[in-house]
Amino acid sequence: MELKSYQRKVLENLEQYLEYVQVENDLKKAFNQYWEDKIGPYNPFEGTGMQPYKNNIPNAAHVCIKVPTAGGKTFIAVNALHSIFSAYDSAKPKAVIWLVPWSNLLQQTVNTLSNPEHPYRQKLNALFNNRVEVYQKADLLQGSNFNPTVVKDQLSIFVMSFASLRAKNKDDRKVYQENGQLESFVSQYKSNEHILSDYDDTALINVLRYLNPVLVVDESHNAESDLSIDMLKNLNPSFILDLTATPKQNSNLVSLVPAIELKKEHMVKLPVIVYNNHDKTEVINNALHLQRKLEILAKKEEAEGGRFIRPIVLFQAQPKTNDDNTTFEKLKEQLLSLGIPKNQIKIKTANIDELKGIDLLDKDCEVRYIITINALKEGWDCPFAYILASLADKSSSVDVEQILGRVLRQPYVRRHKAFQLNLSYVLTASAKFNETLQSIVKGLLESGFSEDDYRKVDKMTEQDKQIVKVDPVEAFLFPEQQTPEQSEEIIDNTRVTFDPNAPFENIDEDQEPINSAIQEIETLAQEQSKQLEELIKEQEKQPVDENIFQEMGSKVKRYKVKESNKGLIEKIEFPQFFIKVAASDIFGTDQELLNRESLLKDFKLSEEDIKIDFDKISSDLYKIDLEEAKKNEYRPSFTKIEDSMVREPIAEYILAKPKENQIIDITHQLMQVIGNMYPIPDQEIKVYIGRILKNMNSEQLRDILVRKWSYTDKIKSKIRQLSDNYAEGRFMDLVKSKKIITKGCWKLGKEIVPGNIGSSIGNSLYEKEGIMNNFEERVAMEIGTSLNISFWHRNLERGKGFYINGFKANHYPDFILQTKSGKTILIETKGDHLDGSDSEAKCRLGNEWEKQAGNDFAYFMVFDKKEIKGAFTLDKAKELISAM
Repeated sequence: MELKSYQRKVLENLEQYLEYVQVENDLKKAFNQYWEDKIGPYNPFEGTGMQPYKNNIPNAAHVCIKVPTAGGKTFIAVNALHSIFSAYDSAKPKAVIWLVPWSNLLQQTVNTLSNPEHPYRQKLNALFNNRVEVYQKADLLQGSNFNPTVVKDQLSIFVMSFASLRAKNKDDRKVYQENGQLESFVSQYKSNEHILSDYDDTALINVLRYLNPVLVVDESHNAESDLSIDMLKNLNPSFILDLTATPKQNSNLVSLVPAIELKKEHMVKLPVIVYNNHDKTEVINNALHLQRKLEILAKKEEAEGGRFIRPIVLFQAQPKTNDDNTTFEKLKEQLLSLGIPKNQIKIKTANIDELKGIDLLDKDCEVRYIITINALKEGWDCPFAYILASLADKSSSVDVEQILGRVLRQPYVRRHKAFQLNLSYVLTASAKFNETLQSIVKGLLESGFSEDDYRKVDKMTEQDKQIVKVDPVEAFLFPEQQTPEQSEEIIDNTRVTFDPNAPFENIDEDQEPINSAIQEIETLAQEQSKQLEELIKEQEKQPVDENIFQEMGSKVKRYKVKESNKGLIEKIEFPQFFIKVAASDIFGTDQELLNRESLLKDFKLSEEDIKIDFDKISSDLYKIDLEEAKKNEYRPSFTKIEDSMVREPIAEYILAKPKENQIIDITHQLMQVIGNMYPIPDQEIKVYIGRILKNMNSEQLRDILVRKWSYTDKIKSKIRQLSDNYAEGRFMDLVKSKKIITKGCWKLGKEIVPGNIGSSIGNSLYEKEGIMNNFEERVAMEIGTSLNISFWHRNLERGKGFYINGFKANHYPDFILQTKSGKTILIETKGDHLDGSDSEAKCRLGNEWEKQAGNDFAYFMVFDKKEIKGAFTLDKAKELISAM
């Protein structure tokens, strides 16, 4: 299972923050500088910039990732563990406490992380060399395969609920009680500073505190109370990773995923089509017909090679308050009376769970209708759930927010041929429809989406909405005096036109269902699908991070294009490289934006040469350790250490093994440091490193364990060189064979988000431009203000500006200029010390881009005095550009 592009972006953000920690050696400074460089400094008066770091848990780095429902928070966290532990000293025990708010989510998490067939566990095994153990509270209390030896040699994940650490009942208090099963840990304590004095040294809470764990807090918005904060502090964590769709004010956000990213990757069924019917009978009738329509489309798609889908309706029944309300029992009876088979209907409430043990995704499963009230909250997900049909009283606003997120997950994370299968549906019959819509907006917001992610149709007439206002006390005391209009309507089965016995093969999907409501829903769905696709296409022309900035709203400090330049930028469409691919039979295109992944598709690192000069290895090593900031207050920080100070607790253990096993273990050690080198698969890197180690003698293997950071730097450099050479050769072959073309697809925005701003130099494109070094300022002054230049712009990096895509990882030139004759020029500046192979490759790519882009575009790599092949000195570039 591979990361989606937005999931990789989240991990990049997390790793960037850890890099800032290394530079600043301070959690607060690192966080503040990280955001200042992205969106500008914090200004409380304007409300711009990210609020400063909140030191919620003084002893730990505490950061938050915002990911909407169905965005794969668990998979992101699985990969994030590798990023976090790679940044820390490898001698630190890899202990993780994975906290969840509810018991059903706890079991779901345990299952996904424990099951060797599940992609999440497979990823953990790949990242941590198959040394992974998942524990529940009972395992820890019993000391079941839980002791100091195994904890040092593996990734240990303790899945626990918030409640289990709050000691409200007898069972939960066991975490804080003396425990002879954990006696072996006490001898490992270096001091008693971590001990909670009120509890025995052997208590599980003190063992967990000794391990100084990383915390993963799932649905962290549920852990904001003082009691929850105390719970987190009690665990003595070194790092806290919050996962939520709705971060609170005191969250330290390091990454956020806009909802549109999930739609791009076909993770969710958006937008939500909301249809307000005349009454409950219509809700039931239309829900049944819509389910049948979707299932017909799904069967047709499956017959044409698609995946199996059995669309499911979630009926939200009215809570049982009096005999007139549609309770879950009455609703099931009504569905049965229509002839719907009993095995297609299941009830899931707080007290009844007919879904237990049922795999709803199984082809042999018959369930099409699930009746609930509000039991399907976070932690229950079935991608086959398409329709939420609420049967609340007409006089009530419908509280759907608790379970709306349950119908948003997209089956198989792919776009389906039938547009109807790419959206989700809410059917109601509420006279207070505006309040219902607010409930839907609230549900979308709680799932990490926005009020723009639904579309509505209201069929209830104003006459239907005329509700007699009744004093609730009077209604209770004198029910016999209430008029018939004040009681809820009865479901009229005679008006339900659905035939559950009609065979699918005899139903023409263009004719069934024939009622106007379904046709109206389909028309709206089709319109919204097209609009969303157009929006996604338009976003591809914008800077990568623009939708993230839109999500952050007023926090982002923006600078507008100068009025005189607006007409100029609208005419410029920057070419990028596209690769020709086989067109999809269903949808898609025969051209895709080129990326390194497509160029390295057939690259076999495992078969490349392993000649690396390890003779000149630096002895400088860096690690993150816990540093005492104040008395008994520790913080993660990077510290420099000398060879003689290195103490690898498992080095001797590894070197005592046969050489074949040494290679396996040292490969894993190096893989931990190397980290992600996407798009090169980890397995290819692992085999390549194994070949390198196989040629080493015992002294070299010992040395590589002691100085693995320096060795991995050399190995990574070699891998980059090999992959760059392959990608460039492949790129040039595809250009020559006309498989790679250029096409205008990117435009300058009307506003920019430069983060930190640079010096004010005349003739700039925007009100303010991004920060520049001394040589870049000279280029802006000497070329950007020339008489034949209409404007200059400091191109932004890291997803904000224009990049040349090709055999080098996205190349962001430093400047964009336009001449008064209409020529658009890209300039990459290089200080004279930066003239290595990386610059040469960028220069070749830039010059090839110019060649393919056409006569209206030019590329210059500019040095102060020196120059490499294809580049220019500043004086020569000025001379050439002034003549354009």
